[in-house]
Amino acid sequence: MAETQPAVVSEEKFIIHNLVKREPRAGLAADVRRGLDSQPKRFLPKYFYDQLGSQLFEAICLLPEYYLTRAENEILERYADEIVASVDGETTLLEMGSGSASKTRLIIEALLRKQAELLFIPVDISASALDSSSRILLQSYPQIRVEAYAADYFAGLAELEKTERGRTLALFLGSNISNFDPEEALRFLRALRQVLHQGDALLLGADLKKDKRVLEAAYNDALGVTAAFNLNVLARINRELGGNFDLRAFQHHAFYSEAAGRVEIYIESLRAQTVEITGLGISVDFAAGEQIHTENSYKYDLGNLAELAANTGFTRARTWLDHGEQFSSSLLLAV
Repeated sequence: MAETQPAVVSEEKFIIHNLVKREPRAGLAADVRRGLDSQPKRFLPKYFYDQLGSQLFEAICLLPEYYLTRAENEILERYADEIVASVDGETTLLEMGSGSASKTRLIIEALLRKQAELLFIPVDISASALDSSSRILLQSYPQIRVEAYAADYFAGLAELEKTERGRTLALFLGSNISNFDPEEALRFLRALRQVLHQGDALLLGADLKKDKRVLEAAYNDALGVTAAFNLNVLARINRELGGNFDLRAFQHHAFYSEAAGRVEIYIESLRAQTVEITGLGISVDFAAGEQIHTENSYKYDLGNLAELAANTGFTRARTWLDHGEQFSSSLLLAV
């Protein structure tokens, strides 16, 4: 049986700039070696998102405990027209870490109610994800053009700084800002501000500080999907670097530190053991109870967000909340 072919997307309406400099497996190998040599041991959270990890994260977003995606969707569904009306004139849309661009559709549709055409500039580390999501968007919205950048955040911003755009609304959704340590968040927003002009705006999604029980439940779901997502880093090392991690000998551990204002996520060794990683030519010893730090997720209050904006060349003009006041979408104006 012949396969059904998707609608053809005009290449004049779609450009992708691939700025990824090194082969992904080489980057994984170097970072895993460095992380396992560290004290305490650590892995970078960007390595969660191989094909299986990305599917597990999509499943996490549907869990009853994981309120973040539903809360942000509620805000965008309710306030998208207000958000885009806050930026004067015909607007270019820039998104950092666009991924599947599913929530972005709500902003695109609001902009297309305001203007006849739209240039969308997504930036994401995965060229394949950009290609797929961009072509789907182009089939859905013939009024848009897409100029995509496959790059990490800072490489993408450095390239965008060389280009000219009209009035711009930038998006950083999904509380991705939460994955940056405070100094990294400042560095990132300052780099983004360098790309924007006075009067441009950033819509920043940020999870809010709240009851510890709610936060810890969001990262310790009853079905164990978040645990599988976290432990998949070990499975990825087994698959791609020849590791022999026994996933049954490790457990997911996440808790909220009120003093630090963040959820801390670890993989904990259940017993003393030695792991071989043949692709790196190393053996790694673990003590019983020893942890690998995989991620922090910082939580904010409105004062934190105003201070973050003021320290990075923005002013917090307005913040929208979901009905439960669990999540925030803040419009930061470039000043």
